[in-house]
Amino acid sequence: MASNSVSYNSPNSQWPEDGYNPFDWYVTATDIDERKKNEERLESENLVLREVIDRSSMFEEIVGSSKPIRQLLRQVEKVAPSDSTVLILGETGTGKELIAHALHRRSKRAGRAFIKVNCAAIPQSLIASELFGHEKGAFTGAMQRRLGRFETADGGTLFLDEVGELPMETQIALLRVLQEKEIERVGSNHPIPINVRVIAATNRDLRAAVAAGTFRQDLFYRLNVVPIAIPSLRERADDIPLLVEYFVGRYGKQAGKHIRQISRQTMEQLKDYEWPGNIRELQNVVERAIILSERDVFVVDESWFRVKAAESSPHKRLSALQDQEVEMIEAALAETHGRISGNSGAAVKLGIPRQTLESKIRRLGIHKYGRIDSPPK
Repeated sequence: MASNSVSYNSPNSQWPEDGYNPFDWYVTATDIDERKKNEERLESENLVLREVIDRSSMFEEIVGSSKPIRQLLRQVEKVAPSDSTVLILGETGTGKELIAHALHRRSKRAGRAFIKVNCAAIPQSLIASELFGHEKGAFTGAMQRRLGRFETADGGTLFLDEVGELPMETQIALLRVLQEKEIERVGSNHPIPINVRVIAATNRDLRAAVAAGTFRQDLFYRLNVVPIAIPSLRERADDIPLLVEYFVGRYGKQAGKHIRQISRQTMEQLKDYEWPGNIRELQNVVERAIILSERDVFVVDESWFRVKAAESSPHKRLSALQDQEVEMIEAALAETHGRISGNSGAAVKLGIPRQTLESKIRRLGIHKYGRIDSPPK
């Protein structure tokens, strides 16, 4: 059978005998372009890796055995294998980034990049370029093309921390990315397909932000496919001894100090404190105490708690919502004659866990026996 191919080494070839071949030139140019793209991607990934290395994590492991933390970890195990978008909710310092890492490590994307973007830390004028990249000359100072975090995370996971701080125009662009699975760099109208799992986190009430018109409702629904709520440290107070031991061991080793035991009085103080800054605050208190310690017994200065208690006084500026919450709790306590737990306790009547109710009573400064004058006999 006759061949339709052309032998470029044949004397009858249409190409000169000096070896010039436009097909070879095309292949070479394509290879160079691919290498350039790969170099840009590697450069961007290396930049992100350096940021990750430079930024110390809040804590290295998930520490705790309380019921709330066990429920949280079970939810992480169920959600991690899917590609669904996750919205992590929780107060500042509860470990939202740690949970995002856990979701990534247990997913089928674990071998690819985990990229974090703190939406609150980037100027609004630069957030679109940071997320989606930009073309050369897209704006003043754009001297070369730059890949955004979505492209860098392609095949892996993108963690959008403090997503509630995104400006409205970026919310619209993010919504399109979640819907269409493609991005456009700033200064380009060429769509680029991306394969990224998005995990978002916020300490804001996004439903309230939607009601106030500062956050798009359609974006909220796109992000809130699988919500994961992280309990505050107040709600998992049983984990405080484990966390304290963990941090004492960690910072004692870093400081070259051998701490033999933890003061019982200090442990009681740590367990009774409200921890508005959650685990991050506990971590900082332990590190500070280790640095200042001159003994082999871990002790925290009592004055620290008095100052913190004054700063976080529950009687300061209660909101209307908190006032209503106080009234409901006081009414339930009055009805149950101060009983919190049990089938006839206030916690059951309010439909919340006992630990949560006890935390609210302390935080809001509610008298245990509500509106009655004397405790139950």
